[in-house]
Amino acid sequence: MTPTPVTFASSTAPAGYSWEATDEQIAARYGVPIEDIVRFDLNTSPAPPALAQRLLAAGRFEAALSEYPPTDYRRLVHAAAARYGVGTDEVLVGAGADEILDIIAKAFLPAGAAAVVPTPTYAMYRIITEQRAASVLIVPRLTAEAGYALDLPTVREAARSAAVVWLCSPNNPTAVPEPDGAIETLLADLATDAAVGTRPAPIVVLDEAYAEFVGHSLVGLRETYPNLVVVRTASKAYALAGLRVGFALARPEVIARLDPYRPPGSVSTVSVTIVTEALLDPGVLEANLERVTRERTRLSDGLTAAGWSVGPSVTNFVLVDFASPERAAAVAETLLRRGLVPRTFGATHPLAGHLRLTVRDPHENDRLLDAAHAIESELPT
Repeated sequence: MTPTPVTFASSTAPAGYSWEATDEQIAARYGVPIEDIVRFDLNTSPAPPALAQRLLAAGRFEAALSEYPPTDYRRLVHAAAARYGVGTDEVLVGAGADEILDIIAKAFLPAGAAAVVPTPTYAMYRIITEQRAASVLIVPRLTAEAGYALDLPTVREAARSAAVVWLCSPNNPTAVPEPDGAIETLLADLATDAAVGTRPAPIVVLDEAYAEFVGHSLVGLRETYPNLVVVRTASKAYALAGLRVGFALARPEVIARLDPYRPPGSVSTVSVTIVTEALLDPGVLEANLERVTRERTRLSDGLTAAGWSVGPSVTNFVLVDFASPERAAAVAETLLRRGLVPRTFGATHPLAGHLRLTVRDPHENDRLLDAAHAIESELPT
């Protein structure tokens, strides 16, 4: 048996793509009550901040719900600029980081061009590249022992023929950041290649969806390297994934290139209001980071005690190595029958023998820990 990602094909998705199965689909397939399903596969938080609940109860938003939000998202842009330490002309708002990635591809990745995708990493980089009829230049990352770090010489070589380089740090799904100085070294090398060659340096997209968990960002490098676009989101550390708000942070001239591809009102007035206030209130971020850090340690220790090989993590998820695709598939099926949904990887994926598991609330994590101990006594080694 080989592992299959917990995704059910959509009749409307492009050929070869599928999205996460819904709770309803999982409940029907595995005969589990829908209220018992826990999503350990989506890297979301189990509950939004109290601030969001208060604002929803008050019902006072940027504009009436019968109207469109302000097309410039002005208050949200100002809050993001203050939070991320950039100018208001260096921020572009989108409906989640995924829309930001799509806008970047539309602006900088024409049909027939190429993009570098260090692998394993976030699957949407490949999907978005292919949707633009561009070529995907896959560069394998280094080994787990080397922290799944970028193979800098190979990425540099591939980037010489690319329009875009997709990077993610901390990286999803490996849960660890790039070594200190690695991305700056790559940016400097690409600038050197452009200076002595005939092609401009490619756009380097640095997805920092999990940057809050490590407490620092490389957005300051945009001042030296104008080809850098940093992507941030309210989905992970702010626990507001359902509101779908993301940001591109880049030099003003790069934002000007992106802006024509931005839909005028893809972010709802409810989302604009709540995310603005969350960015302005440092307590929202601090509370969720403290919760995730505490539970990540407890979950990692508990899974290790159950006999699972848990990798290092600085994010809100952990990566578990089961040594073989067959073992990972068997564990995934057993978890699914209990209503616990892991992130699995296809048989040809470099992480085929692994499962990715989100850090959730204590009760939900306890269900996973209980399942891990039971599985180790039930499944053959």
